[in-house]
Amino acid sequence: MSEISKLDQNLIIKKIDKETINLQILNNKILAAVVGEFNQNLIELEKLTKTTIFFRGNSITIKGKNEKIQQTSTAIKFLVNKFLLTNMIEKSDIVFSVKNMNFNENKDSNVKSLGQLIKTPKKSVIARSEKQSEYIKALKENEIIMSLGPAGTGKSFLAVPIAITLLLEKKVERVILSRPAVEAGEKLGFLPGDMKEKVDPYLRPLYDALYELFGPDKIDKKIETGEIEIAPLAFMRGRTLKNCFAILDEAQNATETQIKMFLTRIGENSKLVVNGDPSQIDLINKSHSGLVKSKNILRELEEIKIIEFDHTDVVRHPLVSKIIRAYQKKSTDDKN
Repeated sequence: MSEISKLDQNLIIKKIDKETINLQILNNKILAAVVGEFNQNLIELEKLTKTTIFFRGNSITIKGKNEKIQQTSTAIKFLVNKFLLTNMIEKSDIVFSVKNMNFNENKDSNVKSLGQLIKTPKKSVIARSEKQSEYIKALKENEIIMSLGPAGTGKSFLAVPIAITLLLEKKVERVILSRPAVEAGEKLGFLPGDMKEKVDPYLRPLYDALYELFGPDKIDKKIETGEIEIAPLAFMRGRTLKNCFAILDEAQNATETQIKMFLTRIGENSKLVVNGDPSQIDLINKSHSGLVKSKNILRELEEIKIIEFDHTDVVRHPLVSKIIRAYQKKSTDDKN
């Protein structure tokens, strides 16, 4: 049974008049997830859409301006579909269901974004913006992908499940997680421990994503067997990466020469991903960062997909997007 037919079987939407829409959710389990504990999800939707929502039995009635009730109705439709696909609704889904209503000015596009779904053992991951949808598509279809943008846009969090899924499906033999070993002036040689212990703290965001989506036991076992490899960028030199999915994280701290070295390691049946945030360069001389330079050099190559995120793609707490925008404005004002 298709997801669309499942949606139709579980949700009835009826417009009563210009200021009222009624929705009936026929499955009690879905209804409970959409409404939330103590109606918290509906209360949040009311705040976000400036509508009034009444809930009784399996019926949800939305009142407000025509545009706003349509927005709220589509948001609830998204939440129902999200539960059908993933068996869960998270708090962030409530904000997302409203925030990204206008993908390509298509009112149902946030529902369609569920087509870019990554299923993992612990939870399913969906595209939460048009750019994220484009990024997931690129990760699946292209051999080399570069993504640039602020923290919280999903650059690493989306690359990790696709890489590990390909590993579990035996479509690649190894996943390599790498990053430049520079952070606020520190160098690996001065840090205690073996190479893995030295690099691990710098790859914490990738570990967090791995553990959240696949569980610590499964990931730690893959690391022990070498199927998941942790390595600083400098250790890529001289290698040819065959049958693997390699992610270079925090690439804003790599020089143009280092990024070129990493990309030219690509071998048969491999994918390379370069992620970075040009606004968070930790190099002492920021002009040495090669991320933006490499993007500009490579943008004409059709085989390389470049995705550029901005504050509208941030999927963390809504305040994060506002903070990023405020700093961007200050940076622009300082230049002027």
